[in-house]
Amino acid sequence: MNWARGVTAAVVLMLVGQQAAAADLAEPCDPDQGVLFMEWPSPWQIRLRALGVITEDSGYVNAVPGSGLSYSNSVTPELDISYFFTDNVAAELILGTTYANITGQGSIGGLGNIGKVWLLPPTLTLQYHFTDFGAFEPYVGAGVNYTIFYHQEAGSADDLKVKNTFGTALQVGFDYKLDQHWGVNFDVKKLFLKPDFDVTVAGAKQTGKAELDPWLIGAGVTYRF
Repeated sequence: MNWARGVTAAVVLMLVGQQAAAADLAEPCDPDQGVLFMEWPSPWQIRLRALGVITEDSGYVNAVPGSGLSYSNSVTPELDISYFFTDNVAAELILGTTYANITGQGSIGGLGNIGKVWLLPPTLTLQYHFTDFGAFEPYVGAGVNYTIFYHQEAGSADDLKVKNTFGTALQVGFDYKLDQHWGVNFDVKKLFLKPDFDVTVAGAKQTGKAELDPWLIGAGVTYRF
């Protein structure tokens, strides 16, 4: 988690520096006529959302016919940092962490709660923002995800190891501007996330795949620097 804190601190310092530079550039072009330059819009934007994580209940243990898996849903805060290359094109880094309880289904339903894992899924998307609707600014995006599984705890299993993996992401949402800086946001993302796992039950080691494929549904506030 130290690298995540370091990245966040570096981004915050960049945001502060960008804001200070923008303030220095907002100078009058002709003081005698009282004409001022418009303040240059900052390319940086952040969002803070409440995020619902809704997983697909799918997966299996390779050597056990009829096996299935289900996962708990959760609600968690999410921080997003965007950089606008143009008025329409932006990149967004999505940061948040949550957990999932893993439960056996089908032929392994008798195992009940197999274990619990925490996941950190930083996701980078490239977005296109539509700017022809006034204060209402919808957008679409697509990108990549790398999910880190940590603090893994076995339940009915003797041992559980879900492996870190890459995935892809699709995104749609909108901002509604309240003024030059503040707005409200609604956002839906779909992550395609199918990590492999190793599990040991009653001394027998098995492998499998957890097909999480979560929907991430969020709402919150937007701030443009």
